[in-house]
Amino acid sequence: MSLASSTAPLRPSVQADRIATGDSPEPPGLSVVIPVYDEAESLPLLYEELRETLDALPWPAEIIFVDDGSRDGSTAVLRRLFERDRRVQVIELRRNFGKAAALQAGFAAARGERIVTLDADLQDVPAEIPRLLATLEHVDLVSGWKRPRRDPLSKRLPSLWFNLVVRLLTGVPLHDFNSGLKAYRAEVLRELPLYGELHRYIPVLAYARGFRVAELPVEHRPRRFGRSKFGAGRFASGFFDLLTVLFLTQYTRRPLHLFGWFGLLSLGLGTLINAYLSALWFLGQPIGHRPLLTLGVLLMTIGAQFFLTGLLAELIAHAAPRRDYSVRQHLRHDAPVNEEIALRPPDDGNRPHDE
Repeated sequence: MSLASSTAPLRPSVQADRIATGDSPEPPGLSVVIPVYDEAESLPLLYEELRETLDALPWPAEIIFVDDGSRDGSTAVLRRLFERDRRVQVIELRRNFGKAAALQAGFAAARGERIVTLDADLQDVPAEIPRLLATLEHVDLVSGWKRPRRDPLSKRLPSLWFNLVVRLLTGVPLHDFNSGLKAYRAEVLRELPLYGELHRYIPVLAYARGFRVAELPVEHRPRRFGRSKFGAGRFASGFFDLLTVLFLTQYTRRPLHLFGWFGLLSLGLGTLINAYLSALWFLGQPIGHRPLLTLGVLLMTIGAQFFLTGLLAELIAHAAPRRDYSVRQHLRHDAPVNEEIALRPPDDGNRPHDE
């Protein structure tokens, strides 16, 4: 199935039951992407809720679980679900690359016209998917707003502050940027530069490219199994990611415009200082012992370095994109494959996987 335009409705299919058993070559109209990291206890219940929701939809769907280096038995559970349901795909990453990389791997495998994401910890409610899809008929991206949010105060307060800051700096009118429950038109995800930990800023990146973004209040449940992957370090990394997003949305194709302003300011201050000292020298006053001379030369040097950095950033900005994950195995019923992708080398430790 294909989209005639970005506002084309989903085409219901009477072959949904045949897709589930693999009797039809028709691709799914919906892809559900679920990143998984140490959620073995919640996966069976999540699958049952998801199956009931998808069975009630009038079009075929696929479920893509991305195992982000789980170490608690989640891999075995996912393989059992794969054997049980032909709609299920399992992508196993070689280690814990982080949630953004897991989502990127799932998006690359998704074949549906519409893509829904949700977390695997049972806090997101699969029954909300039809409401998201109904709203998606009028926009390009729908973000769930956990209302009320069923998390401890230690998570709600930092999240409230985080969402306020992002909303003010980006101008995107959302209340819950980090919600795992979202629905997208496929063309949105094909255009977004997703890497690092930028998954929480997908609505910002989409909004900056002119896509229509909406928010829908959704049910949220307390965590039943395991423990949250939330940590204080997330906010430090989130701040740097926010700076990255602001750079990507405003200066991605012209980074020299950003570095150039810093360079111009530094170079201008250095020039003014040195002009003042030169005037003193012409008047016969010694300037060699003045610290101001060192400051002026330093500012001019820094300004030149900013310009050079901007030029290098221009070159990097136009370099070929690279994926930020490596697949060990991709299980799918129509064409099982084992993939080995040459990607950037691993960092020193595991990447954080949100909530």
